[in-house]
Amino acid sequence: MRRIALVAVALAAGCFTATAAEKPVELRRDAGRDRVEANCTACHSLDYVLMNSPFPSAAQWDAEVAKMIKAFGAPIDEADAKIIADYLKRNYGS
Repeated sequence: MRRIALVAVALAAGCFTATAAEKPVELRRDAGRDRVEANCTACHSLDYVLMNSPFPSAAQWDAEVAKMIKAFGAPIDEADAKIIADYLKRNYGS
């Protein structure tokens, strides 16, 4: 039983070490990046942006931002939503 506990502790320590070595995602510097970081990271990591780009078109980024607000309830006001969508289209669109 003690051996199982030691193995569990060792595995847990290994998991924390692996995640600590990950580099944080840094989005491209451009107007609106601060709004993306402030609003979008409330629900998910910035990896989401990089995983989806450069595939979405401008219309798809608009739809994605709208979906986050309407379907998932992201508390983003209309002005910030436009800034976020414009940033994503300029920097991560097709």
